[in-house]
Amino acid sequence: MSEKKERFGQRAGKFFKEVRLEMKKVIWPTKQQLINNTLTVFVACLFIGGIIWIADAGLGLIFKAVFGQ
Repeated sequence: MSEKKERFGQRAGKFFKEVRLEMKKVIWPTKQQLINNTLTVFVACLFIGGIIWIADAGLGLIFKAVFGQ
């Protein structure tokens, strides 16, 4: 039983060591890149939301015209 725990402990230690090494390879964005990317995502969400809102309103009007509600 203790051999299994040791193997698990060794595997867990190796895993976290590899995670730390991989995190050092990450190229983190600059503050300006982060702001630009955030604004891009925000504008894209507003744009897509607007399209969905317009489609919903249009389909609602069609629904009312067809079914008379």
